[in-house]
Amino acid sequence: MRRLLVMAYFYPPLAGGGVHRVLSLTRHLPRHGWACTVVCAGEQDYWVRDESLLARVSAQTEVIRVAGGSALSALLRMRAASTAGRRSSSRFAALRSLSDWFLLPDSYVGWAARAGRAAAARIAAGGVDAVLSTSPPDSVHLAAERITRAPGSTSRRLPWIADFRDPWIGSTFRTPPTAWHAARHAAMEARVTGTADLVVTASRTHHDELASRTSARPARLFHLPNGFEPTGAERVRSERDPNAFRIAFTGQLSLMEDAGTLLAAVHQVLQREPAARGQLRVDLAGPYDDKWAARTLELGLGDVARFPGQLAHEATRELQRTADVLVLWKPTGGRFRTMVPGKLYEYLDSGRPLVALLHAEDEAAGLVKRAGGTLLPPGDVGALADELCARWRRWRDGERTADLRPAWLGEFERASLAATLAGALDGLMAEQSR
Repeated sequence: MRRLLVMAYFYPPLAGGGVHRVLSLTRHLPRHGWACTVVCAGEQDYWVRDESLLARVSAQTEVIRVAGGSALSALLRMRAASTAGRRSSSRFAALRSLSDWFLLPDSYVGWAARAGRAAAARIAAGGVDAVLSTSPPDSVHLAAERITRAPGSTSRRLPWIADFRDPWIGSTFRTPPTAWHAARHAAMEARVTGTADLVVTASRTHHDELASRTSARPARLFHLPNGFEPTGAERVRSERDPNAFRIAFTGQLSLMEDAGTLLAAVHQVLQREPAARGQLRVDLAGPYDDKWAARTLELGLGDVARFPGQLAHEATRELQRTADVLVLWKPTGGRFRTMVPGKLYEYLDSGRPLVALLHAEDEAAGLVKRAGGTLLPPGDVGALADELCARWRRWRDGERTADLRPAWLGEFERASLAATLAGALDGLMAEQSR
């Protein structure tokens, strides 16, 4: 069996959307002839954790933890007074702004250097056939480049795969503070995409953008969707509370302004239909900024909306399956049009009605439309209030929605996607042997 060394900051018990793609690949790749070694962060090196995910790490997976070394560790020490699943918006924004100026490409650069040394030591011990680095953080790609491409490196001949769960840092949550910073980001991204043996993207839009604007040849680009792990058949038929109309969002709430759109829309619904207050329940489950809890109280929604914080993954899936409406959003703006949230696939797998606050031209919107979901403009409080009010009235009058899971969703199951990646890895090995 061949062995793939995976460099990934986020791995159980760390949690969040970026964990599940890597976790699933390391679970399924051994079935296709690829054992995995994961070089990842320490067990305390992120503010979002889910201990239950440890049970899903395959016994076949070798895990090498490199603790500390990121600016996130400093943030964790700063939040001693915070509760689990919540963070101070102002503290986090200040730390992030400072890191944007002085840490390139990101605040994980110190950790990535140390992880690179650990990866190089493991490669030197023998038995590693290829390296895959997966971002965010983007600094992990630079570490992988050093150990697979640097002159004199013992691992320079190993095939290297650069996997982008999200686009490079300058295209997502952060804007480079100066033109010099932007140029440095562009140069680093071009170096990675131009020298990796295979560049993998989680969205088709990102794939096409890279093909048009970097030195990476189209043959080196490979689209592998985030996908999902299907719910076991015995757990699909979850019991729903017949006396509550449940609206749910699961996932990252920090830096997501449409959390405020939902709260304002629910406030409008209750103004129009006061009787709904005793029946309407809103769950926003996931890591959140403290400003959203404060906004909930300002709008008088303390008895309607709750923020349970980060839930165990199976509890999150259960919440999705028992919702009467699932609400989806992502960061707004042209920089985010390539993003296809991983939870979208889980939402579709739940078979529950979906209302998405997305621009119609976004790739994620195409999946929502294909599944028959409802698309509304981001930030449009009135449109969302109208939609939720209409759905509550139909529910009040006895209408219940059957299973809406799309028949075509199976093409995005991660077991199948892992087989596709294994085929690409086999192809790289065949090229190397020629």
